[in-house]
Amino acid sequence: MEYRRAWCAGGWYFFTVVTYKRQPILTVPENISRLRRAFHHVKQKRPFGIDGIVVLPDHVHCVWRLPEEDRDFATRWRLIKHFFSRACFSLEETQSHSRKGKQERTVWQRRYWEHLIRNEEDWRRHMDYIHYNPVRHKLVARPCDWPHSSFQKVVKQGLYEWDWGSSEPETIEEMDFE
Repeated sequence: MEYRRAWCAGGWYFFTVVTYKRQPILTVPENISRLRRAFHHVKQKRPFGIDGIVVLPDHVHCVWRLPEEDRDFATRWRLIKHFFSRACFSLEETQSHSRKGKQERTVWQRRYWEHLIRNEEDWRRHMDYIHYNPVRHKLVARPCDWPHSSFQKVVKQGLYEWDWGSSEPETIEEMDFE
């Protein structure tokens, strides 16, 4: 099957990246640190902005801004996944399987969901989705209670009030990117 990706230099993108077989490996505090280091490492080599992010037990949602002349989010994700996987597990601990003759670590699902943000309203809806997601999964009662997201940062920037998300925002009622 051929996947069609929307490649836009300088674009804003929403992503959902899921762990292999939805293993809750992102509940381990050391893995949260490893994931942060993976993002930091890749951003140093291939800069991009992160407008919003949430790390849940078995998946990550985020909104990225790519540099003006750059549309290569795929390499960035490949490097983040690779860096995290190598830091997280030794080769013996990592399950592997063969596909087209290559060994593949099974820490992350091979594919990911990507959506090119169309306009400011679309950006806002996806930011709302990211920050409300821990509540949707019944991990916390309010977005401000989830420690692994950019919610506190965007509150400081004035995008949200601290008590935002006490009920599901209308903007995301029909959205489901799990």
